[in-house]
Amino acid sequence: MLPPPEIKGQYRDDSRARAAYAEGAGIYRILPRAVCLPRDEADLVSLVCWAADQAIPLIPRGAGSAMGGGNVGEGVIVDLTQLSDMRLEVEAGTRQAVTSAGVTLDQLNDAASAHGLRLPPDPSSGAWATLGGMVSTNAAGPRSVRYGSVRQWVQSLTLVTADGESVTLRRGTPPTGGSAIHRFNQDAAPAILRASARIETGFPHTRKNSSGYALDAFVRSGDALDLIIGSEGTLGIVTQVEWRLDHTPAHRAGLRASLRSIDSLSEAVHAILPCQPSAVELLDRTFLDLLAGDTLAGAAFRFSEAEAVLLIELERDNPDSLREGLHLATARLRPIAHAVDTAFTAEAAERLWSIRRAASPILAALPEQRRSLQVIEDACVPIEQMGRYVRFVREASAARGLPVVMFGHAGDGHIHVNLLPDTQRAGWEGAVAELLEEVTDCVVELGGTPSGEHGDGRLRAHLLERVYGPDIVALFRLLKNSFDPAGILNPGVILQSDRPPLSLLKVGRGALPIPPDVELALREIERTGGYARSRLELADELGARS
Repeated sequence: MLPPPEIKGQYRDDSRARAAYAEGAGIYRILPRAVCLPRDEADLVSLVCWAADQAIPLIPRGAGSAMGGGNVGEGVIVDLTQLSDMRLEVEAGTRQAVTSAGVTLDQLNDAASAHGLRLPPDPSSGAWATLGGMVSTNAAGPRSVRYGSVRQWVQSLTLVTADGESVTLRRGTPPTGGSAIHRFNQDAAPAILRASARIETGFPHTRKNSSGYALDAFVRSGDALDLIIGSEGTLGIVTQVEWRLDHTPAHRAGLRASLRSIDSLSEAVHAILPCQPSAVELLDRTFLDLLAGDTLAGAAFRFSEAEAVLLIELERDNPDSLREGLHLATARLRPIAHAVDTAFTAEAAERLWSIRRAASPILAALPEQRRSLQVIEDACVPIEQMGRYVRFVREASAARGLPVVMFGHAGDGHIHVNLLPDTQRAGWEGAVAELLEEVTDCVVELGGTPSGEHGDGRLRAHLLERVYGPDIVALFRLLKNSFDPAGILNPGVILQSDRPPLSLLKVGRGALPIPPDVELALREIERTGGYARSRLELADELGARS
């Protein structure tokens, strides 16, 4: 029997606790060896040292809402949401904040809003997404078209390395201290800098990218923290973040543009970008058909002549400037769009955007044999290639009998795809695997990336050599080895393991059995977006009832 780590927090290896952490928001069900909830950073250091001694993988985890499978695994799940030394400090004068990794985006923005400030990246999971998790995937959201992803808002990071050492990396300051930083400075950093020309040509030239390690960002900035951002807990476990905050604009307006052809999509986006929108969202025909087919939503959201709809948000401090921007945006869209609707007030804009949120309850209410799966769900391509990409996904999925629903952040060329396979149909898993490979070939051909904001996780790790080539993937491995030579931090995430990417799914006949009440409770979390719920409390509550 393996001795547990000597920590003040909880370490559990009973079947219910393990089952409660077997799933995240993505497609996987992987039963961990154990679950650990460290109480503070000292606990975390002890846990890492124990894991290194025992050669046991650690899987850092926040709310579990990441899609790519980086929050599940067969080692020890490290739940960072219960750390007792939580920190949330907002410095209004300098527009900065310091937070613990377990603080959520909503908690930070609630505190910042009292000073007229916010952290602009806004993933839809912001109500429960932890800031450590957002750093780990370089999260973004609809407003990335104007404000970018998490990376540019991070000033410093504190992390516990695989050597059990606490290290702080600060923007504009050469990294020092600790064995991992020494190895990085000696080996990985010089090799990456020598390959800067290859990196410049080999990385996708898209508006955002959360795939692989951000060697390109490091080459531009020289800041080691840019490599930690988006590394999904594979280089260290983030415990604290210092943020830049931004002023919150006082006024907001919206537009809704209907396009008769998907071929007009890129033209419409290029037309609206000079108006400095804060969001440009795409609702594809597949999305509109989902709404039209619903008894309750169909009458309110019927766009019979539209092949796609764009939702556009404008933010300004001055109402006259907002009105001027709205008029300009409308004038630029009218020659391209079939119809343009405007909303000048925040309340009217909210009503205009209600269509974007209407799909979630419909997808959640699908029968068990028609599950919504996020497999090819995060590709980002150059804006001028969006129409080609959408058409390709429609045709390739239809050829395999796999219904899809597509939407996304059109201002960045970033398209989300939800597959709706019939999980009772023989051979559906093979059809999904083939579609993933075929769509990836299309993404690479179009100059895109398989992940715009969700990270590679376990799902896309096997795709990276196809995207970047063997030389850059070799640099990824060198970086990983400098920070984690024993390979205990989230193995199989970003860098490929031997396991097929579509094994250990949470659906289908091959899904691992877990206690039925736990399975139902995890399904309810998925249906309702209840990721703020403590999984350990859930396991104990269900255990007390049985």
